Amino acid sequence: MVRDLFAREALAQIPKILTLLDRNPHSPTYGCFDRNFWHYKIIDFPSGMSQEFVLPLTLAYTTDLPDNSFYGQSAIQQWAEAGIRYAAKSSHPDGSCDDYFPFERAGGAAAFSLLACIESYTRLGLNDSTLLDFFAKRADWLAHHQESGQLTNHQALIVLCLELLSRLLKTDRWDRAKAQRLEQVFNWQNEEGWFQEYEGCDPGYHTLTISCLARLHQLNADPRLQESLIKAVELASHFVHPDGSFGGEYTSRNTYNFFPHGFELVGKWFPSALAINDRFLLGLKNGKAPCYADDHIIGHHTWNYLLTWEDFVESQRPTLAPRPDGRIWLKQARLLVDRRDGTELYLALNKGGAFKVFQGDRLIASDTQFSLQVKQGNKLKNAVGHLVSDYTVEVGEDEILIRGQLGWAKQKQMTPLNLMILRVVMLTIGRFYPNLIRKLLQKLLIVGKKDAPFQFARRLFWQEGCWHVSDELRASDWSPVVSAGIGGDQTSIYVVMSRTFQVGQLQEWLDLTPQVQQLKSGEALKLNRSLKLNPNLPFRRW
Repeated sequence: MVRDLFAREALAQIPKILTLLDRNPHSPTYGCFDRNFWHYKIIDFPSGMSQEFVLPLTLAYTTDLPDNSFYGQSAIQQWAEAGIRYAAKSSHPDGSCDDYFPFERAGGAAAFSLLACIESYTRLGLNDSTLLDFFAKRADWLAHHQESGQLTNHQALIVLCLELLSRLLKTDRWDRAKAQRLEQVFNWQNEEGWFQEYEGCDPGYHTLTISCLARLHQLNADPRLQESLIKAVELASHFVHPDGSFGGEYTSRNTYNFFPHGFELVGKWFPSALAINDRFLLGLKNGKAPCYADDHIIGHHTWNYLLTWEDFVESQRPTLAPRPDGRIWLKQARLLVDRRDGTELYLALNKGGAFKVFQGDRLIASDTQFSLQVKQGNKLKNAVGHLVSDYTVEVGEDEILIRGQLGWAKQKQMTPLNLMILRVVMLTIGRFYPNLIRKLLQKLLIVGKKDAPFQFARRLFWQEGCWHVSDELRASDWSPVVSAGIGGDQTSIYVVMSRTFQVGQLQEWLDLTPQVQQLKSGEALKLNRSLKLNPNLPFRRW
């Protein structure tokens, strides 16, 4: 059955998750999933997010999936329970936990791992007041903690945690907090349907928010939730590509995330949601899913895929029909999708015109704008065209123009000195102001754009049955530029779930260095391309 593709992908990750787990009952870190901490001993605290991996193990143990060698294995049950207990043991006295630095008290890590622990506790049939006390303490902390930055998926996740724990403990203790957080989610949903994620719309994290809200609606059928979900699902439907892939570098957080569970739950009363999963399944079947087998992020999709298999709607799924020609222009998200004559364009107007173009079911071009290596003193800096900014945009029926300046890429790396400073700060005053540290790091690594002295103009126009791109880049002095090019998957901000491998990234780097080296001061680099299928290559080499 087609739903077994979700099970196959998820079960393939279980051995990796078990490798990450300390499975020795006599070890002081028994139940810890952070192998860098308990095994390699190269960090000095365990990541609380890693304890989320108890849920994939629990689902593998309790779900009778095809070819599931982990089903009913008592060792899996014992290890999952040990993971819940280690989550409690490794948390701070207030119930919070860290993720990337000590005393961080990370809201996302606390919420993801709490959801996993509550679900696992219930499915394993545990009865332990100590664990319930830990759940309540963490829920209290989440209910009163507001993290910096606008990440709607975290808010929806917290509401779901509080709802599930309220039902488990049969209490109304968090009713006010649930209502306030849910109101925040509604307020952060744009009228176009998307949920705010830092600087805009990220369809990938958007699907995670849908999963959380769909589960809440399943537990408590709220008309406002239903209205919100319908708008959100309709928005998500625009970003499943013709080859079954989803999202990418043209979105606000550069992710290929796709969390399918919510679409099955919504599909029970809004059948068109099921078509989104069916289109994604075509890509899953043909190897278009991104790889999330990373030590820190492997858990999210694994448990979501397993829940999707469990709640898969077998009957009355809508027939997949070709999507009609037309344009979806999300003016506030500054994203544009154009479908015509078998060609689909996905364009980020807020990221300098980064785009993907498909012809039929094949990706023929992915473009993340100009990238220059620039020598400044003894340093090499990177000027890029894909950072989020308010570029000058003109949108016509057959022509789109984006103008603006390149920005300096965020390439800050940790050094021994930086790590020492961060440790000293967090072990002293930082432990009392973790949200301030988080806000400073977000500004340093994620949000904002500093202009670089290069001006670009990108013109996309439809002519003779395909899209053409005319690029122009100007500089008063080209001599500091040592390398130039255009890549298909370049990103320059720190996002946990970005920079994963996806088969569409096998497109070659377009090296423009020879052209740049011939330019004189004040001259413009000009590049013209036709985006059409070369039948002899998987990707067109321009």
